[in-house]
Amino acid sequence: MERTRSEDFRRAARPDAGLFTRRVNYPIAAHLGVLAHRLGLRPFALTLVNLVLGVAGSALVVAATPAAAAMAWLSWQAAYLADCADGQLARVTGVASEAGGRLDVLVDVAVQIGLVISVVILAGGAPAWLVALFAASWMISMVTSVLARDGANLSLLPSRAWPVQAVKMVRDHGFKVTVIAVAAAAGPGPMTWLIVGYTVLNCGFLFASIARSARPA
Repeated sequence: MERTRSEDFRRAARPDAGLFTRRVNYPIAAHLGVLAHRLGLRPFALTLVNLVLGVAGSALVVAATPAAAAMAWLSWQAAYLADCADGQLARVTGVASEAGGRLDVLVDVAVQIGLVISVVILAGGAPAWLVALFAASWMISMVTSVLARDGANLSLLPSRAWPVQAVKMVRDHGFKVTVIAVAAAAGPGPMTWLIVGYTVLNCGFLFASIARSARPA
């Protein structure tokens, strides 16, 4: 029974998620969803867990020590597991709603803002223009994720080619928070390069998505 329920939750997950989420987060989140269902919890409760732990991780990581980075990573991963499980729970139990979807998106935005703030603080003296471009481009991940949820939940770049899949994995939330935690433990130098790398990556993903979306028109 346990395995059957877990498989039900895994089938309720988004099929277009990144490799890290599909292989690591979704399987664990399925068991979390089973537990929440048995305890009679609503998806709303898991959404709030995502908010609290996600923001807590961003607050912890600014201490810029290896121990704080490890604790932040655990908090972020636990938050993301709750984020994955709330949608699975809503679909499996038939309580998915527009209001719940909006709340989930708003909480995701709050968690992402916390991540951006923590990265900027850790980067220290990064140029203002780079910080602004990084913050703007980081939210591209949120916007494209929300757009992909519309309709059939199809990815904006559905190609299975390995370069596209590699980019998707690097932009995958579970992978991103791992990179941030490692960079935070290493010091401000790696964090500045992280800002540059993700700015280029997210802007490139945006322009590629625009080009593909404009093609049929």
